[in-house]
Formats: sequence, structure tokens, C-alpha cells
Amino acid sequence: MKKFKWRKYNRAIHRDLGYFFVGMSLVYALSGIALNHINDWNPSFIITNKIITLNEVPSADNIQNSDIRELLEYCGENGRFKKFYIPSDSLIKIFIEQGTVTINTKTKQATIEKIQRRPLFHAFNYLHYNPGKIWTFFSDFYAASLIILAISGLFILQGKNGIKWRGTILAGLGIAIIIVLLFLSHYSFT
Repeated sequence: MKKFKWRKYNRAIHRDLGYFFVGMSLVYALSGIALNHINDWNPSFIITNKIITLNEVPSADNIQNSDIRELLEYCGENGRFKKFYIPSDSLIKIFIEQGTVTINTKTKQATIEKIQRRPLFHAFNYLHYNPGKIWTFFSDFYAASLIILAISGLFILQGKNGIKWRGTILAGLGIAIIIVLLFLSHYSFT
């Protein structure tokens, strides 16, 4: 009777799952790094602000659509806007395509804020946030495959570089780091 060569199948499963999910791993890794630093930057959108000093600003209490168009053209916008409102006596907020223009009628300053989707990261982050049922199924399959990849990876090599020596030490260190980080985050003194 021929001996079952489980290591051959283990390597094949590990290799094929690794190839199949390389794109998915890159998407999750890049968006994960981006989302980890959400306090430092907006990973999904590029937000730019520009301040312009205006010569004349009509009072907010009797402003018309034609006044808004003139103000926008002076600010370098095309004069088209979605709508505007007056949140206070000295502010006019105008909604334009991909942004807003806020005009302070007392200081005669216009703040133009433009919002643009960040290339690639917007889509990656959207997927990372799990947008729907099909994606849930696929990401669950991906998570289960990562478990298989992790376990099958333990048994790829034999001998001193395998799970019997080096693999045990490195796997133990990886688990120990997680335990220490969980302990530090749970019992943080800050």
C-alpha cells in the first residue's frame, strides 16, 4: 500500500490559496494601513481648502441666486451651485460640485473646500468596510482561507527550519506579541 503524501497536498493547497488571494491580501493590507492612520489623514478623500478675500459681499439677509453666481465666479468657480443656505447672520454656505464655499460676510473671506475621491484607496476602503452580502460571503471565504494558509504554512518545511524547532519559536513569538499587545491595550495606564 502506497503511503499518503499529505505534505504534497499541503504545499499545493498553500500555494494555490496564496496565489488566488494575493490581490485580496493586498487590498486588505493597504486599506488596513490606511484605516489604522485615520487620525493622521483621510484615507478615502483628498480635501483641499483655499481662502479668498472678496471685494464686495452682499448682506446675507437679502442675497439672491444671481449674487451667489457672481460670488462663485469671483472665487474661480463656474457659477453653478446646488443650493445655499444662511446658517448665521455673517455666514453663507454654498454647495457646489464636489465641495462647499463658505463666505463670511463680515471678514469678506470665502473658504473653498473641495472633496475628491482618493484614487484606489477609496475603493479599497469601501471593500474593507464590507459593502454587501456577496462581499460578506467572499470575505468570510477569504478569512477561512487565511486560517488554512496559516496552518498549512506551519507544515511546509521539515526538520530544524520546520515546526519542530524554528517554526515553533517564531509561531510562539507571534502569539506572544499579540498577547502582550492585548494586555497593554486593555490595561493601559494612559
